Amino acid sequence: MWTLLQIELFKIFKKPRTYLAFAIIAAFIFLIQVGLMVNGKDWMKFILAGLDETMDMEYDKLINGYAVCFFVLNLLLVHVPILVALVAGDLVSGEASMGTLRLLAAKPISRTQIILAKYFAAGIYVFALLLWIAIISLVFSIAVFGVNDLVVAKQNGIQLIEANDILWRYFCAFGFAYIAMMVVAAIALLLSTLSENSIGPIVATVGIIIVCTLVSEMEIPIYQHYIKPYLFTTYMLGWKGFFYIGSNAEGETVKGSIEYLPAILKSMTALLLYIIGLVGAAVFVFRKKDILS
Repeated sequence: MWTLLQIELFKIFKKPRTYLAFAIIAAFIFLIQVGLMVNGKDWMKFILAGLDETMDMEYDKLINGYAVCFFVLNLLLVHVPILVALVAGDLVSGEASMGTLRLLAAKPISRTQIILAKYFAAGIYVFALLLWIAIISLVFSIAVFGVNDLVVAKQNGIQLIEANDILWRYFCAFGFAYIAMMVVAAIALLLSTLSENSIGPIVATVGIIIVCTLVSEMEIPIYQHYIKPYLFTTYMLGWKGFFYIGSNAEGETVKGSIEYLPAILKSMTALLLYIIGLVGAAVFVFRKKDILS
């Protein structure tokens, strides 16, 4: 299994498209960092919507590495699934189109091992991608902008998270994002087992993400009650919950707390069930698949 995993990793990281994702992310984050370095104060004033009229706001301290990373994640994690689909959607169908899938299936290894090795290889790619995001958006931003308290906007106001209560929240957020991205990888892998070319699974995965996201965002009662609870996109943004602090009876925020922890755990459970179901379906389809090319 380890040898098979190494082979799959070699296949993934020898393709130029794999590194395209890393380059796109680096360029995107760099543009955000430069923009906030030049006009960060104006952006923060816009986010806080004139609160400086009622309280003394130190905008120079609010523009820090933690704030920059939070802003990046809000914009970037919505689009990372496309980059994941670009690689995961090619895992099986790419070999089918090149004619190497029959050779792989003819080796003395089970088809279940082949699919699991491909999925684990995709998992390592996703981990590398999120680690790259963490290094550039968090580590580099902290080095450039420094650290301070983090202002988080909520529907009913804003919260201020103390600097020494933030870093662990980012570790949790990236861990949650990893699980969410692995759902996307599982969808792309399943579609890849059903196709003989790479374009179909990649486009279909992106299309499913777009449609499910739009439906989950619609404020139409029939969708909200009967469809939204079963869409994986409903739970993918649960990482934000780590930045909402709980309050005591007096309304004071409790350091180290998470306001919606049960909801986060529910979202994680739903995503894990999606992974199990989708990977299981991919194994089933591939074991029954007639490989003719």
